[in-house]
Amino acid sequence: MDPRFVSLPDYREYPVDEMKRRASAFYEDVRRRRTVRHFSDRPVPREIIEDCLRAAGTSPSGANMQPWHFVVVSDKEVKRQIREGAEAEEREFYAKKAPQEWLDALAPLGTDDRKPFLEIAPYLIVIFVQNRGAGPGGKLIRHYYPVESVGLATGMLVTAIHNAGLASLTHTPSPMGFLNKILGRPRHERPFLILVVGYPTEDARVPLITKKPLEQMVTFV
Repeated sequence: MDPRFVSLPDYREYPVDEMKRRASAFYEDVRRRRTVRHFSDRPVPREIIEDCLRAAGTSPSGANMQPWHFVVVSDKEVKRQIREGAEAEEREFYAKKAPQEWLDALAPLGTDDRKPFLEIAPYLIVIFVQNRGAGPGGKLIRHYYPVESVGLATGMLVTAIHNAGLASLTHTPSPMGFLNKILGRPRHERPFLILVVGYPTEDARVPLITKKPLEQMVTFV
C-alpha cells in the first residue's frame, strides 16, 4: 500500500532576526538546566508530567515505530522497592565492578551508592526501550534504531521538564533488570534509565562544572 502523505500545516517560518532571537533565548534558558540530587517531596500536578510526556512522544523515531514506554511511579512503596533494587546494584558497582578510572571521573560529582532521591522525589519516570512492538494481529515486530530513538525522546523529555520549571536527574544503575520485575514490564522491553523528577530543595547544591564551548564540540565544513 502506498504511504499516505499530507501537507505540512504546522510548520512556522520566522524572519531571520526572529530566528536568531528565538535560538539565543532558548539557549539562554536551557543552559540554566542542571542535574540535581537533592529533591523536595513537594507534590507536582500530574497534568504537568503528562504534558511533558506528550512532548517526549513527538520525538522522531526509526520508521516511526516509537519504541518507548514510560512508567510513571509516584506510589511510595514502589519507589521504595526501586530504591532498594538500585542501591543493591550500586553497592556492587562501587565496590567491585567500577574501574578506578571511572571512580576517579565520578569523584568530582560526589556520587556514591546511596540514592535517597529515588524515594523522596514525587515522580520517577522509568523509560523502557521496546526492541519489538505489537504489529497487526498482535504479532511482535522488530523495531528499528530503538536505542537511538529512545535517547532522542529522553532528551526531549528532560528539556520539557526543565521548560515546565522542574528539575530532573538521569539515573542508570547497572544492570536494571530488576525494574522489569517491579513494574511488571515484558521481556521484550529493556530499561533505559530512571528519570527522577520534582522540585529541588531550597538548599540544593550542584557541582561547579562547565560545558564544552562551541569550538570544542562542533566542526563546520
